Amino acid sequence: MALHFELVTPERLVRSEEVHMVVVPGAEGDFGVLEGHSPMMSTLRDDAVLQVWTSAGGAPETITVAGGFAEVSGKGLTVLAESAA
Repeated sequence: MALHFELVTPERLVRSEEVHMVVVPGAEGDFGVLEGHSPMMSTLRDDAVLQVWTSAGGAPETITVAGGFAEVSGKGLTVLAESAA
């Protein structure tokens, strides 16, 4: 099973792919999202880091994001960030 992950900024679609897991820097703390996670929404901390695992045994890739929202739904995880680097 894989989680559909999208990272979007006002300028462009940064990522859209199937991944194993994403750790999101929520305003109330970090949370991990795997396929089948319960639906939820959270604001993101400013100047925080997303951790993306493309496979179960691999090392995480890090993406710095500034502000925005994360939504987990039946379709996967969508992160709407003010900026991403």
